[in-house]
Amino acid sequence: MVSEIPWLTLLWVVPATGAVVILMLPPRLRVVAKWAALATSVGVLALAIVLAVRFDPGGDQYQFVESRSWIPAFGTRYELGIDGIALALVVLTAVLLPLLLLAGWNDADADRRRATHRYMALMLLVEAMVMVSFTALDIFLFYIFFEAMLIPMYFLIAGFGAAEQAPGQRSRAAVKFLLYNLAGGLVMLAAVIGLYVVTADQGGGTFDFREIVSAVSSGSLDIDPTVGKALFLGFMFAFAVKAPLWPLHTWLPDAAVQATPAGAVLMMAVVDKVGTFAMLRYCVQLFPDATKYFTPLIVTLAVIGIIYGAILAIGQTDLMRLIAYTSISHFGFIILGIFALTSQGQSGSTLYMVNHGIATAALMLIAGFLVSRRGSRAIADFGGVQKVAPLLAGTFLVAGLATLSLPGLGPFVSEFLVLIGTFTRYPVAAVCASVALVLAAIYVLWMYQRVMTGPVNKGTERLTDLHGREMLVVAPLLALLLALGIYPAPVLDVIDPAVGHTLTVIDERDPAPAVAEPDGGDR
Repeated sequence: MVSEIPWLTLLWVVPATGAVVILMLPPRLRVVAKWAALATSVGVLALAIVLAVRFDPGGDQYQFVESRSWIPAFGTRYELGIDGIALALVVLTAVLLPLLLLAGWNDADADRRRATHRYMALMLLVEAMVMVSFTALDIFLFYIFFEAMLIPMYFLIAGFGAAEQAPGQRSRAAVKFLLYNLAGGLVMLAAVIGLYVVTADQGGGTFDFREIVSAVSSGSLDIDPTVGKALFLGFMFAFAVKAPLWPLHTWLPDAAVQATPAGAVLMMAVVDKVGTFAMLRYCVQLFPDATKYFTPLIVTLAVIGIIYGAILAIGQTDLMRLIAYTSISHFGFIILGIFALTSQGQSGSTLYMVNHGIATAALMLIAGFLVSRRGSRAIADFGGVQKVAPLLAGTFLVAGLATLSLPGLGPFVSEFLVLIGTFTRYPVAAVCASVALVLAAIYVLWMYQRVMTGPVNKGTERLTDLHGREMLVVAPLLALLLALGIYPAPVLDVIDPAVGHTLTVIDERDPAPAVAEPDGGDR
């Protein structure tokens, strides 16, 4: 379906334009810059809601398609389109940005010239580039914005990190983030060029994602198996760094700790989702044979990441670093669901991307509010917070319970689907991953016990409870976690047809269930 109104272009042009306008405002208009950024993000949310309402889950695979000539000599076009998987992540991004701007309302209020303007503009620029990445149907266009989003994210970490951290530490974390992701991007660039060469050798060279997938699935584009595996690894390496997949994860804890809480959530809940989204769209659909060949390896790495992240979270003494390690474990679940190559696994994985984004935002932001009051991230410096700030403690508990996938909250449904979808094909991997359910209960409940319960520590007695702006950030996140835990059908109804199309393209079907023989045996 070709759209007459350029809805998808507006999704990224609006925040990009808002960023430019904010940068042009005089330095003294700090408050105006904040409100302009918030208004822009709300405008993007309105556009995302329009797309969600107008999207037809039973319609064309890619809707609101925009296609314009861009660089004809290289077979690349400005081509955007959205399926159910991309729509879910677009809406997630649009919902989170206004809340992140509110949460970080005062993060850049220093005596530096135009600091607030730059902070708000960088947040909007990241949103704009992520929107293009989720909607691009041209591989080269996707690659450009996949790499470009590193620039504003780098400056958000290096220039506007956590207040209690030294600038040198923030700079080191930002450089580490940039180097890891640039290395992945350079490998991917070689794979993108290699894919173009393959298409050029067998006809007109193209970067059109839909055209290449159609040619691969129909057999009209014959990719040598060795070449296909090499190209798959080139794409997968970049996405595994971004996701991040163990053992390419080491940049994440430092970057998450050194960034502001809002910046850390933007990175983990939004930017990193581009990596898992791209695995599902590009790796799986462009290289189905290579995907099946490398699936056992990737499933193994995902399970290691699930358990590794959970174990390291248990041993953390830094509140924000603990939360960062939980994300490594959760990304392992997302990747496990993608490469289980089952409808339940991939639907659960996509839903997990949404639920993880909301749950991580809630837990990280509430923890950030707590740290800003105490001036310390050390868990040992807290204790008895629920006696002096019961609302803060209560919301922190709900967010923590969502993180450990308590039934009735959003992440439970997605984690359950991932495990069921994985068990039908890789039962050993599913059983091993289930160990993380116990580990999650340990790190969440022990964290809550040390921080919120017990006697009131010195310095904790002066903590204030959540105020109006902070509740305006937290309440929608907790409401969404509850709604998606009780009734996830509206999101799954949008996701499932896109997942079904992906499995059809790679000629993969769900394993037939075992049927018990009358004598008790299986057949």
